[in-house]
Amino acid sequence: MWVFNKMLASIGIGNAKVDTKLEKSQYTLGETVSGIIDVQGGTVEQKIDEIYLTLHTNYEVENDDHTYQKTATINRYLITQPFVIGPNETKEIPFSFQLPFETPLTYGKTKIWIKTGMDIKNAIDPTDQDYIRVVANPLIDSVLHAVKELGFRLREVDCEEAPFRFRTYAPYFQEFEFVPVSGAFRGHLKELEFVFFVKNDQALEVLVELDRKSRGLAALFGDSEKNVRLSLTSHDIPNMKHRINDFLIRYI
Repeated sequence: MWVFNKMLASIGIGNAKVDTKLEKSQYTLGETVSGIIDVQGGTVEQKIDEIYLTLHTNYEVENDDHTYQKTATINRYLITQPFVIGPNETKEIPFSFQLPFETPLTYGKTKIWIKTGMDIKNAIDPTDQDYIRVVANPLIDSVLHAVKELGFRLREVDCEEAPFRFRTYAPYFQEFEFVPVSGAFRGHLKELEFVFFVKNDQALEVLVELDRKSRGLAALFGDSEKNVRLSLTSHDIPNMKHRINDFLIRYI
């Protein structure tokens, strides 16, 4: 019977199972993700080579006028070294890791999930998958609020394949597209696009693309778009609206 059960486990029947239980489902960018991995032994004793977590997101890729979704692995975390689990034995394995700053925020079609993998020799490897919601840290949040207060509306957020010059950061980047609906910039800008490159909790680099309503020679030669960079720190948060306003005025 033992040999028969072992054979069944090798094809996934009566195999050990894994279930990840997160402390919560929403996290701020850069926050510590923690939880418990429940391992339930199967019908026979099995050696677990390792348990690992991988953090994933999806992004859009354009090819020959077609758009499709692709999955990126943001990071991989080794949780355990090899161990043996007996028949019907249960183990609770705690874990924690910091949510990487290159993780996109949960907007639109962009999803973020944690996949649990358990490597078992000579058996089908069990997996588990849990979606989480990632929200802006205080620095990005202050930028988004400031832009709104300046009369812009967030029109669209896309996570797209990154140009080659950004590939060392991640294979994707997340673009926030705003349109002016009121305030001083309405009539001067068609749209405003931000890409956030988070250095740490205290520092942020913003790639800004301004699409201006050009007139005269600028309109004739198509000189309506401007790409500039803006460096921000947590010290800018109390005066973020004025900081963004003064920055934009220089380019309209």
